[in-house]
Amino acid sequence: MYAVKQPTTASLKSNVAVDRRVTGSGTYIKVRKASVLGSGSRVNGHGSVRAVISGGDKAVEASTPVQSKDVTGSLVPSSSEGIQVKAVVTIRKKMKEKITEKIEDQWEFFVNGIGQGIMIQLISDQVDPVTNSGKSVQSAVRGWLPRPLPSDYAHIVEYAADFTVPSDFGSPGAILITNLQGKEFYLLEIVIHGFDGGPVFFPANTWIHSRKDNPESRIIFKNQAYLPSQTPAGLKDLRREDLLSIRGNGKGRGKEHDRIYDYDVYNELGNPDKDQELARPVIGGEERPYPRRCRTGRPPTKSDPLSESRIEKPHPVYVPRDETFEEIKQNTFSAGRLKALLHNLLPSLAATLSSSDIPFKAFSDIDDLYNDGVLIKEEEQKEGKILFLGSMVKEVLTVGERWLKYEIPAVIKRDRFAWLRDNEFARQTLAGVNPVNIEILKEFPIISKLDPAVYGPPESAITKELIEQELNGISVEKAIEDKRLFILDYHDIFMPFIEKMNSLPGRKAYASRTVFFFTPTGIMRPIAIELSLPPTSSSPHSKHVYTHGHHATTHWIWKLAKAHVCSNDAGIHQLVNHWLRTHACMEPYIIATHRQLSSMHPIYKLLHPHMRYTLEINALARQSLINGGGIIEASFSPGKYAMEVSSAAYKNMWRFDMEALPADLIRRGMAVEDPSAPSGVRLVIEDYPYAADGLLIWSAIKEWVESYVEHYYSEPNSVTSDVELQDWWSEIKNKGHYDKRNEPWWPKLKTKEDLSGILTTMIWVASGQHAAINFGQYPFGGYVPNRPTLMRKLIPQEDDPDYEKFISNPQQTFLSSLATKLQATKVMAVQDTLSTHSPDEEYLGQVNPLHSHWINDQEILKSFNRFSDRLKEIEKIIEKKNRDSHLKNRSGAGIPPYELLLPSSGPGVTGRGIPNSISI
Repeated sequence: MYAVKQPTTASLKSNVAVDRRVTGSGTYIKVRKASVLGSGSRVNGHGSVRAVISGGDKAVEASTPVQSKDVTGSLVPSSSEGIQVKAVVTIRKKMKEKITEKIEDQWEFFVNGIGQGIMIQLISDQVDPVTNSGKSVQSAVRGWLPRPLPSDYAHIVEYAADFTVPSDFGSPGAILITNLQGKEFYLLEIVIHGFDGGPVFFPANTWIHSRKDNPESRIIFKNQAYLPSQTPAGLKDLRREDLLSIRGNGKGRGKEHDRIYDYDVYNELGNPDKDQELARPVIGGEERPYPRRCRTGRPPTKSDPLSESRIEKPHPVYVPRDETFEEIKQNTFSAGRLKALLHNLLPSLAATLSSSDIPFKAFSDIDDLYNDGVLIKEEEQKEGKILFLGSMVKEVLTVGERWLKYEIPAVIKRDRFAWLRDNEFARQTLAGVNPVNIEILKEFPIISKLDPAVYGPPESAITKELIEQELNGISVEKAIEDKRLFILDYHDIFMPFIEKMNSLPGRKAYASRTVFFFTPTGIMRPIAIELSLPPTSSSPHSKHVYTHGHHATTHWIWKLAKAHVCSNDAGIHQLVNHWLRTHACMEPYIIATHRQLSSMHPIYKLLHPHMRYTLEINALARQSLINGGGIIEASFSPGKYAMEVSSAAYKNMWRFDMEALPADLIRRGMAVEDPSAPSGVRLVIEDYPYAADGLLIWSAIKEWVESYVEHYYSEPNSVTSDVELQDWWSEIKNKGHYDKRNEPWWPKLKTKEDLSGILTTMIWVASGQHAAINFGQYPFGGYVPNRPTLMRKLIPQEDDPDYEKFISNPQQTFLSSLATKLQATKVMAVQDTLSTHSPDEEYLGQVNPLHSHWINDQEILKSFNRFSDRLKEIEKIIEKKNRDSHLKNRSGAGIPPYELLLPSSGPGVTGRGIPNSISI
């Protein structure tokens, strides 16, 4: 490791003269630097330069150079030859500081003023023949005087340092920075002025730990991208050292200041030490395969050595330091989280709310959630139900009442009764929040792939005759040939879990199949729903088929059948398409990128914006959402088996090569290959908003990635000879997705085309795919009857005791089958939080102004600008489509436009916008 020479108090006293005088503009500090070493001098094996920091661009007055000792201890005259260099250091402070923090800031300025705050060592890209490492000069940062930036960036402060480097130093390639202060600080960038060719940028965007937490210096590379084989000689050791420091040694518990990236299984979802009811199996491994998460290193639980002990709010789950939310994001998420997690504030709070844990009695009860809010109605206060909780809780509940008053969701805002109609039920399979499960019906009869010895005859109960009754004279064969029959098939994924799910209190579910007919007029409509239970000795034939019917009883039963389908759809959407296929699968790509690709690697620079906040949001999800007894278990049909359902989907369905949008559409029969189309595929249903808009975004990403990869991998064999890249892809397969490591479908990584395909898929999953299935959660799910996340009753049959109740009050049967008020309120709060864009969101095709120096390559910047311009064009294309009356799935009376794949958005619940990364 490059050793940074630490200044001693004695050296500071003898070498620095400080002249302080008060002027009209405030206190002016003049600091004289004491030793400027010639190019031949060495201190601890490195050419060392002491420099001072001054505020703004004020010149720093240097005294006459003095003599210094060489490595033998002899005095050598310092050379007057050298380059005058200025370093501008940009640091981000907290936007809202407490009084104590402001006092700490003043102390920080003082400490830096006497040269005991920060050490900087500038490393050349040329090798020093004496040390065999990059040439280096070192400076103690002194006399820090902030230069305020415009008011928008009042929390950003700049400092300037002037020092001299030898004339044969070469070009600076890295900076070692050591924080001698007692606490960390956030470094945005360092810019070095004075070298030929203009300023040299060192983008950092990183927390610099205190030396007391970790004695190692941090390495910051300049914004030049290098393949491993192109690394300048002076930087090779540092490139390797930086990667080794990030990987860690696989031991110990992650500390808050660490930046260690490593893998582990999902073994901390349960809490057996607290309650055996909260014990959960390990997810990840041969029995329950799953992608790996980021390792935290916490000790095992006392009652189960295979489970990791939990850490509960408000204590944070470890993620590498730079993965944590920034201040704006923290504030946004905390406000939303309070809404979602009120039931966790006090154990007695849940008891108080349990009086609300009753079914909705009328549709007006649901409307009241938007009009009146939910907590502590007036009559409950009169009855004294909350008096025993004390004044603090009353205040919490008062706040909660305001917070738990919801906006009217988009799905009912324009048309209050749209959710009741069959065509809206069908439209949402193409333009809703889960438009990724609809597939073409390729063959008939419909056959299950499950073991018939366990689950009964594999044939569906949906018969040819029943379907043809709904096809207006068209045969099933003809409809399949003409690509007019489609299916939403949740039979095989749910059937192995139905018995366990239905044994949970207040849960009743079926394994469902829904067949749709795409009419000649371009309307999708459901024609049959099959709801199945596992066969039992008393009920070997447990498959019921429903059609929409034409009289009151069958009409209400059809409504209940659709609600059960929506409940299945909501579960698969959340546990598989949202959590597994975007959040969980992205995590290993991020870990491998940090562990195997240097921050100066061009592919690291390409992927960096698409990794922001994902590890932190996933850690929060493991802590509060997908954990045992968490909100997902409480709110969705699978309950405590939720993550086992997710694991089964990973085992049986997930393939990396099918996560590419065109490949997924072809697999589902929703598109056919067409080399003449920009995306290489043509849609079977042109008016499929998710797919049509998604392919525009996919093609734009693909074009940008291909131009980027071509720029850096133009030489033959440059992909196969890139050792970091090959290790990266190997680690993703063999560690990150360990349980799938031997699958034959993993793409090879031999050519630039292979690389472009892999990267386009990753960026699409992190951006467009996640946006399409996340930011519509509240707009579509915020009205409980439209997308119930769980059902509490099976459909009454004629021989059931409840059948008479159903006949006399079908509305009550329907509403009492849905989630209770408390369950509904919880899930609405989560959906509202998850659908919210933070004010600091970074969208596809945009660059944060503070990160504008991310790469030093004009060709790449031009290519990125073309990508950005293309996304603006796509936004106009989508807006035009939303006004096209021929496209009935995105326009028409009361139909909300399809905006989930519009690239830009403002903050809040907007139902649009594609962030660069999975950040919520």
